Amino acid sequence: MLPLNTSFESPLWRKGLRVAGVDEVGRGPLAGPVVAAAVVLNPDAFPDGLRDSKTLSAKRRKAITLLIRQQAAVGIGAATVEEIDEINILQATYLAMRRAVADLPHPPDHLLIDGNRLPPYLPCPATTIVRGDGKSPSIAAASIVAKTWRDDVMKKIATQFPGYGWETNAGYPTKCHKSALQNLGVTPHHRRSFKPIHNILYQDEIGSD
Repeated sequence: MLPLNTSFESPLWRKGLRVAGVDEVGRGPLAGPVVAAAVVLNPDAFPDGLRDSKTLSAKRRKAITLLIRQQAAVGIGAATVEEIDEINILQATYLAMRRAVADLPHPPDHLLIDGNRLPPYLPCPATTIVRGDGKSPSIAAASIVAKTWRDDVMKKIATQFPGYGWETNAGYPTKCHKSALQNLGVTPHHRRSFKPIHNILYQDEIGSD
């Protein structure tokens, strides 16, 4: 992984453009929303310790998120389980990204988006960066904010539906989560369009015939 630097941001900043990094979290879980964040860093002062959120502990992510919110502009967007099932996870991810950008306090001039695909209907020019959360501080900041926000959501849901381990697995298909699905069944927070959930529901339908 390349070290973080501002090589993507700097040419845009020199033009006086407001640059937002955009990243998402939650495409792979069996439960919960997909969440995106958009972050506009201050070119003259932004938090130390920015890096790919996956390389940070939960405690460190939360501490850096507080710094980001103090020193940068932040937008959050999410797509619900119902939306994921209706339009598919890729389109729901794009929807969450557009909502995150729209949630910024001021419209950005250019987006730096993690990945290799541009979401449709963006409000301004954008650049994709493969593994951008490990290269661009703006995208890294977005990845940290998005993961912290989604983890908090899953912890809250876990108190309503205990036993699935969402407070630690965030809805991903861990052994604990898959075991709970077999023993406790499918909840309203599960993505019914995802194959493991669909299969359980299909088996239940056959068993009830």
